[in-house]
Amino acid sequence: MHKNVWFTFTAIAVVVAGAGYVVYPSAPDLAIGAYRKELKVHLGLDLQGGTRLVYDADTARVQSADREDALQGVRDVIERRVNAFGVSEPVVQTSRVGDQWRVSVELAGVKDVQAAIRQIGETPLLDFREETPPRQLRTEHEAKARAEEALNLARQAGADFSALAKTYSDDPGSKDSSGDLGFARRGQFVEAFERTLFDELGDGDTAPEPIQTEFGYHIIKRLESRQVTEGDQSVLEVHGQHILVSITDLTTASGFTPTNLSGKNLRSASVQFDPNTGQPEVGLQFDDEGAKLFADITKRNVGKQVAIYLDEAPISTPVVQQEIPSGTAVITGDFSLDEAKTLARRLNAGALPVPITLVSQQTVGPTLGQDSVARSLFAGLLGLATVMLFMLVYYRLPGLIACVALVAYALIVLAIFKLWPVTLTLAGVAGFILSIGMAVDANILIFERFREELRAGRPLTSALDEGFRRAWLSIRDSNVSSLITAFILAWFGTSIIKGFAVTLAIGIMVSMFSAITITRTLLRLVIGQWLDRHRRLIGSHLAPPNPPS
Repeated sequence: MHKNVWFTFTAIAVVVAGAGYVVYPSAPDLAIGAYRKELKVHLGLDLQGGTRLVYDADTARVQSADREDALQGVRDVIERRVNAFGVSEPVVQTSRVGDQWRVSVELAGVKDVQAAIRQIGETPLLDFREETPPRQLRTEHEAKARAEEALNLARQAGADFSALAKTYSDDPGSKDSSGDLGFARRGQFVEAFERTLFDELGDGDTAPEPIQTEFGYHIIKRLESRQVTEGDQSVLEVHGQHILVSITDLTTASGFTPTNLSGKNLRSASVQFDPNTGQPEVGLQFDDEGAKLFADITKRNVGKQVAIYLDEAPISTPVVQQEIPSGTAVITGDFSLDEAKTLARRLNAGALPVPITLVSQQTVGPTLGQDSVARSLFAGLLGLATVMLFMLVYYRLPGLIACVALVAYALIVLAIFKLWPVTLTLAGVAGFILSIGMAVDANILIFERFREELRAGRPLTSALDEGFRRAWLSIRDSNVSSLITAFILAWFGTSIIKGFAVTLAIGIMVSMFSAITITRTLLRLVIGQWLDRHRRLIGSHLAPPNPPS
């Protein structure tokens, strides 16, 4: 029996020592092999400073059955966006006030609030892009040879310069306009180009050789010229054509080019399962316009990738197996069920955009946050010291043991706050302080039952065991009822209420461990013949009213 007590005491000592290491402010982060855990206290915006934004969500264009999913999609999008500002744990919640849906965003430590507001307010953007094959560009020698080939064809009798521009030019503007530059004045082109066009060529002439500039090789033709009078001056304007052959020794990487298919054409995305393998996949359903666009895209991209972009970031790049004319598609991959649900929700967020309007902005400065931290810390220490003083005066040695257990309790709770991690707000600190009182309450129940058993004439060890047995029922019932309340608050409450409920629930569970295990183990270690002779140390020195015979 005594060995078991010492084993339990050793285990408690190890746990408390580990908690003390985690809580110590200068402790380095945990590193066990590839596992890394940052050890820091995460403060909410009311303690760290930051901004709380409240938006009204316009769900008028969304069907009632889809509103919660649409709002959840908006929540995911906002979380990704605010993370771009270095907010690792933004608090984004949706709620309903009457018929109006609201989205609240808490950004702790964000300095550029206006930039965050602008980025959050953008509607989620979904679009589909097709694969762009690598484009092989030519070396300088190859470019010059191609330019000379185009020039030889341009100088032939009856040559169609416009057709040659469409074939040989690497300049998209030149291709679209058949190389036509229109009437231009001096000062609009690079010097070598301009000197040839204005000074060296006559109307109807083509340059005798390609003109090299920083952009490549130009084949230039002067069609006609004219003098334009402006005030007292006469200005020369020249109508020309050109072909540009680019120079580079690089090969461009493949990428994705936007198409006309976007989230506005997606009716819905849903999770389904492959009938052969049971693997989760995401099904897409387009509207009529989207079905036609998707059929064209899949027809010209069989065997290639079609990327799905959300907020300019690719979320899926499936390979097209065949043309899909039905307006439905399936995104397959190595998805878990949660990943498939998340992808479908994000797609629906783009397909069912929910415009949001900022209706409230509350900013907490860092100075006010630091003041709140200082006041909270002072209140917690004062409360803990007062409780310890009461326990020492009233319960003496058991009170001292309860104080030791309270210190262990506080270290364990704070370590959990760091390791989870829990984002501490003022409400969360209040929940923690309240749980200290509940931990003391459990000790008081145990000590009173212990005293009653001693007055009834039981030996110390027997009185201790019976006192714990009788007190446990009351401790269990009161703490379980408090835990149920805390879980309800965490499930249905807003962010402030949730912070209070989470810290309270953690504190209650640890307080039960502290009272039943730590206090009981420490009392068992000190109970013996010496304590039986000095009952004043436990406040039960009076003889029992009916001594046993």
